[in-house]
Amino acid sequence: MNIPLIIVLCYIIALFAISAYARKLATSGSEGFILAGRKLTTPLIAVTVTGLAIGGASTIGVAESAYNVGLAAGWYNVAWGAGAVVMGLVAAGKYRKLNVSTVPELFEKFYDTKGRVICVLSQIVILLVITSLQYVAGGAILTSLLPDIFTLKSGMIMSAVVFIGITFIGGMWSAGLSNILNVALIYIGIIFSAVATISSQGGLENIVLKIPSDIAYLHPINGLGLAVIMGWCAVMMTQTLSLQATVQIACGAKDEKHAKRGFVLGGLLMLPIGFLAALMGIAAKATYPDISATMALPKIIMSLNPIMAGITLAALWAADVSTACNLLLGTATLFSQDIYKRFINPDIDDKKFMRINKMTVVVLGVMTFILALTIVGILKTLLVALSLTTAFTVTFLFTIFAPSVCRKHSAFYTTLVGIFVLVLWTFVPSIRIFSHVIYLEWIVCVGTFLLVAIFDSVKIPDLYITY
Repeated sequence: MNIPLIIVLCYIIALFAISAYARKLATSGSEGFILAGRKLTTPLIAVTVTGLAIGGASTIGVAESAYNVGLAAGWYNVAWGAGAVVMGLVAAGKYRKLNVSTVPELFEKFYDTKGRVICVLSQIVILLVITSLQYVAGGAILTSLLPDIFTLKSGMIMSAVVFIGITFIGGMWSAGLSNILNVALIYIGIIFSAVATISSQGGLENIVLKIPSDIAYLHPINGLGLAVIMGWCAVMMTQTLSLQATVQIACGAKDEKHAKRGFVLGGLLMLPIGFLAALMGIAAKATYPDISATMALPKIIMSLNPIMAGITLAALWAADVSTACNLLLGTATLFSQDIYKRFINPDIDDKKFMRINKMTVVVLGVMTFILALTIVGILKTLLVALSLTTAFTVTFLFTIFAPSVCRKHSAFYTTLVGIFVLVLWTFVPSIRIFSHVIYLEWIVCVGTFLLVAIFDSVKIPDLYITY
């Protein structure tokens, strides 16, 4: 009897059953599909944000990094949690009050059409990259869980089928409700597996004896260094304030209070998972010193008893599913709302628009799978992509808290310069004067925004400034 296979099949059936129920809730047309009819409560927002954050990067990616640098890799999840808390305290309620659906929509409402265009194209690129990473992690999980059934590529295909199918059926309601199961599974699986893994190897003392001594594997900071960790915090705080996937959750809240509380609670829920995944990555280094770092967490979990291994790897896959569904939905919303409806067919009726949203989910799902075949290095790829959100966050913060500085062309030029900085950082190593591109992005984007205020005399309309 293949116990892990049975557990995975039961989990898949449960996910599609939840999605079928979610489809019945999404009765308010396209808004019901992409924003859950703006009826998400605090607990649903909390698990949806947690599910978005605790994905392939926060589990497989953290263990992959910990396999090489140690416990410090767990700060990735702390950074994500800090970002969610900041989003809750600073921005979630504001987004809900604005009653928009996407970040580009907000850009055009306050600024101009070209600001919306450059924002939507940039956001789509970011989300496509991040979504692709979930296929890589999903394939690694299924390959370890069921090596007689899946290769890395076929595991990625199965992950794609589930990601796309769940999102296609129920949209934001699917993401929210399925995350109740996903987050519960993640906590049960990761906690019990971390304890069992360390105990089975005779405790941390024995693990330390088996790993290289030239790296401070159990030091909370030294493996990466404070500068890198601070860079992670800067990236995650930046992206949570303006990435479409997080903004869309805030826009789907019942009201401002639910939006704020949900993000703060979700941020707190994320904190312990990263260090637990990092501990298992270290244990994998001690037991399997020559495997691929990406396979560190799945490999160590498969050394546990079959039931625990099946539950935990199903939990890791649940983390992947929860993240991918939100990202796919966010990307589809950007295309359908800010490209198709805005520029191609503005008079489309709501029923047809719902079909466009669903078709976009499928098309983008296939595109991200193809992209996933070329991606390596989960955390590094993710953090570079997320740095591009700096321009959006800078624009949003000035819009809400310093509108007198905002000009008609501020959003466009700030985003354009943000893209230019990221391209230079990638291809011109001599400009890398900081430990992470996020610091340069903030300096240049804030500077650009203020320069535009000097040279552009056209202020944004007072009509929209309500804070």
